[in-house]
Amino acid sequence: MTTLKLKSEQFLDCLNIAGGLFNPLDGFMSCKEINSVLNDLYLLNGSPWTIPISLDVPYEIYFRKSQIDIMSLEFDHKGVGSLEVDGFYELDQQAYIKALYGTEDEEHPGVKQEMTKSKYRVAGKIKINEKVMRNYIESAEIIKSQLKGKGWDSIVGFQTRNPIHRAHEYLQRTVLELFDGLFINPLTGWKKKGDFTEKAVLNGYEAMIENYYSGLNVFMKPLRTSMKYAGPKEAIHHAILRKNIGCTHFIVGRDHAGVSNYYGDYEAHSLINKLKMNGYNIGIKILLMKEPVYCNFCGHVVTENSCSHESKYKEKISGTQIRLLLKRGEMPPARFMREEVSKAVMSLGKNIFINS
Repeated sequence: MTTLKLKSEQFLDCLNIAGGLFNPLDGFMSCKEINSVLNDLYLLNGSPWTIPISLDVPYEIYFRKSQIDIMSLEFDHKGVGSLEVDGFYELDQQAYIKALYGTEDEEHPGVKQEMTKSKYRVAGKIKINEKVMRNYIESAEIIKSQLKGKGWDSIVGFQTRNPIHRAHEYLQRTVLELFDGLFINPLTGWKKKGDFTEKAVLNGYEAMIENYYSGLNVFMKPLRTSMKYAGPKEAIHHAILRKNIGCTHFIVGRDHAGVSNYYGDYEAHSLINKLKMNGYNIGIKILLMKEPVYCNFCGHVVTENSCSHESKYKEKISGTQIRLLLKRGEMPPARFMREEVSKAVMSLGKNIFINS
């Protein structure tokens, strides 16, 4: 039997398909399904979906495609499952990249990551060994059951790939005033070089929960899937994933899943509103929230909806600036990041940022 040796990102996709995070997918997409997702934002069965999930294979396997009905899947030198082949195809990577990211610039981290992959893809249903599943992730049903056990009727999912700063805190505390529970769900799969490590993100949040959220309706659990940096389309994708694990609401803020200046600050808001007007229903309510900033006149964090003071009084709570300070070994100002959070992150020394 032909064996495909999975890379980490591919293995996570397999786990998330088998574990229900990518529901209703039961396998990797065909070329026709990818085109439907890119052009119409729907799967072929009519379900809303915005990010293609495909499996690339080396040319050596693609060359023998007519001889392959089932492939064995291997990760870290161990058999983990199998794939029932529906078909092989050659992806037009440039067209794919342009349609998904809106740019072909290879400096875009999502584009750069896609260009490392083979253009040869395989579609088909997967089966993952149950013991493997238990050893690596919790299924969507398990997480949904954990949330249900909280007794919360309204649960707001919060996506992040960074340690918590005061703008995030503002959004989270607003949610706690209006809804039953907050589910902090940091993404801890593949991220670009220079992003925070998984440990840095979790350390920061653990310090926040211990010192400021203790006793509140806050639950945290990481989400093991890769970042795409696909901006508006990925914002919707992130909402669908949180629906699959039991959230009733999901926050989309400024430049959700964006990077550098590839997308407009509220481009995701615009796309979501446009799709909503056209009857696009993903089964979870999306909370479109404005960017919090620090107002020196007010003396606390505000948004444009709660403060009309002139811009000269306002400071952006910049994740980029916070990263620069931490790289220099300097603690960010307390108005930007809680001291306990900064210390928890800085305790990691050289292991704060992803280096490759």
